[in-house]
Amino acid sequence: MRPGITWLMVALLASGACGSSSSTTAPSSSSQSTSAPNPTNPVTTSALTLMLKDSPFSDAKALLVTFSEVNVHASGGAWVTVPFAAGGSSRTCDLKKLETAQDVLGVGSLPAGHYTQLRLVVSSAALYFQSASSGAACAPSIAPPAGTTASVDVPSGELKLNREFDLPSSGGTRILLDFDGDQSVKQTGNANAKGGVRYMMMPVIAVVSVQ
Repeated sequence: MRPGITWLMVALLASGACGSSSSTTAPSSSSQSTSAPNPTNPVTTSALTLMLKDSPFSDAKALLVTFSEVNVHASGGAWVTVPFAAGGSSRTCDLKKLETAQDVLGVGSLPAGHYTQLRLVVSSAALYFQSASSGAACAPSIAPPAGTTASVDVPSGELKLNREFDLPSSGGTRILLDFDGDQSVKQTGNANAKGGVRYMMMPVIAVVSVQ
């Protein structure tokens, strides 16, 4: 082989080796994915007011009903507690005073959105036949009136109302509930330990309006 050709082959091999080494590069930091977590948006709240009225229970001067819990169910979420008016852990209403009036059962700021149900829990009830109660129709507690009374058994005080409603991002929603005393309280016909008549309550409550 001639010397000129030999030097040409060596030059070509050296050039190929240099080209292959320059084609391999380490990935730069700018090519790697770095996504920051999405910021948490503040929850928009809206005012919910639950009002209560009564279709009267005709056989008594007072019918005191104590609610221990009020909740609403968020669409696709969980139950949300509605605070009682005046910030109490329970709220008692004299349904006889709500025959021609309305009073606040629960009120508070809740997350805005769509809701599918309401749930009310009645913990106790009592009838009074001789005297009306004093004070407001609904309060954290109501003093029992004087005179003849009868306890009311509440075997199942939890009631769910399948009524959908929205809490808008601005403004609020007002829901009026009707507690039907005559349909809710029934005489059992059995005497209690003191010889009096016994009564039972199965709460009948309807949604009258949503505004």
